[in-house]
Amino acid sequence: MATSDYSDSVKLYAARRHEAQFSGNIPASERPVVHLGSRIGWMNDPNGFSIYKGQYHLFYQYHPFESVWGPMHWGHAVSDDLVHWEHLPAALAPDERYDSSGVFSGSALELADGRHLLMYTGLAMTGRNPDGTSANRQVQCIAYGDGVDYKKYDGNPVLDESQLPEGASAQDFRDPKIWMDEKGTFHCVLGSLDADGSGQILQYRSVNAISWEFEGVLASNNGRYGVMWECPDTFVLDGKQVLLVSPQDMLPEGNEFMSGNGTLALIGSLDEGTCSLVEEATQAIDYGIDFYATQTLLTTDGRRVMVAWMQNWDTTFVGGGRPWFGQMTLPRELHVRDGRLYQWPVREIEAARRNRVAYEGVMVEGLCELDGVRGRCVDLSLAVRSADEGDSYSEFFVRFAQRGRYRSTICFRTKDRSLMINRKHSGLRRAVVKDRKCKLLSYDGTLRLRIILDRYSMEVFVGEGEQAMTMTITTDPSFDTITFYAEGKAIMDVEKYDLV
Repeated sequence: MATSDYSDSVKLYAARRHEAQFSGNIPASERPVVHLGSRIGWMNDPNGFSIYKGQYHLFYQYHPFESVWGPMHWGHAVSDDLVHWEHLPAALAPDERYDSSGVFSGSALELADGRHLLMYTGLAMTGRNPDGTSANRQVQCIAYGDGVDYKKYDGNPVLDESQLPEGASAQDFRDPKIWMDEKGTFHCVLGSLDADGSGQILQYRSVNAISWEFEGVLASNNGRYGVMWECPDTFVLDGKQVLLVSPQDMLPEGNEFMSGNGTLALIGSLDEGTCSLVEEATQAIDYGIDFYATQTLLTTDGRRVMVAWMQNWDTTFVGGGRPWFGQMTLPRELHVRDGRLYQWPVREIEAARRNRVAYEGVMVEGLCELDGVRGRCVDLSLAVRSADEGDSYSEFFVRFAQRGRYRSTICFRTKDRSLMINRKHSGLRRAVVKDRKCKLLSYDGTLRLRIILDRYSMEVFVGEGEQAMTMTITTDPSFDTITFYAEGKAIMDVEKYDLV
């Protein structure tokens, strides 16, 4: 085994022992089927999404001892297909002076010498700020491993406040995304606050992933979208430079950006002379309720694939009382078309589909329920159009996770071309965020949706993937009725698969 002295860490040993003792008590029937959920305890941001020795590795922010946020560890899982995941022992614990308050978000890559490199933010509380708030120090650290066990570099941290540009905050300096260019040079981007308290993305380079130098400010918020920009990721896709970030404390802008913690894609070109992004377009990545902290990898066949935490800091207490909390989205393939980010479920999901049921030309006038179209783990595609050009339907509903008073809903209104997701009647007992909507960017008279349902979630993709909406639900997984309803007359084509 490449490294074995993880056992020197009392905290990591305690986390692994807790996992081994208690996670096996959670039956598979109480977990997601095609989404990665926490092995036990709390999960948030995806970390270290990478390929190592031919397998997909996904780490995550993790508090194994309770289903609430706590001292951050790194949980760990592997997959051969991006759909079905095997939990591995926790990879990192907050056991050093520089990360004593948390092993925070970061990334990973496979090195030429066969080691798996993890790069993460170490957090240490340092006292109080003059205004009475807690003071902390955020630094960037690395660890090396063999895919199971990891050893922190003796010279950590490798990036600290001494390498920040003038005015940047040492207390908001986190979430490194590392990659290697075609010449073998390492680069990373990090989120930061500038002297005015506005988010910025900093870029660094290194010849060895240990000694880093500042390259430039890749992008500046300048007070436009929220405050701090977290979890940056940048890459070239379809000839465009793309930057993904998760802004905190956003203000709403129509139906494009909602208040709270959101996601943002900036698309343009890279000015290599200044190492800055020349922005051409900006958009929300997901228009739903539960989506934050994206991270991507490049597959061996050249696909850019994104995953995100399928939750949101504004609604994180919707846990359902389970011994595990938190899920990742289904990984999504990305493209840029006409200056816009498109996303679609990874093609590997098709191998998990069974029991095809299809209908064409179904008249929906009022309530409609179809034989064979039900379930809580399904891949459902719809095409909906008016039955009569002169008498269009006004609203169309898909209701799922339904029984008695319980249901969750997708609603399309033709008048303003708005698509809404709603979980008001899903069993929530607190006034958390219950709905979101977006306006369809393209509509030719046919509504095309692809809906992925898992036991505790729903992801809907519009058209060819130009928009997506995501939400979690806590309704009893046995509530599996799916119905359709039209105000007016609509014609519907349906294709449904079970997911296993």
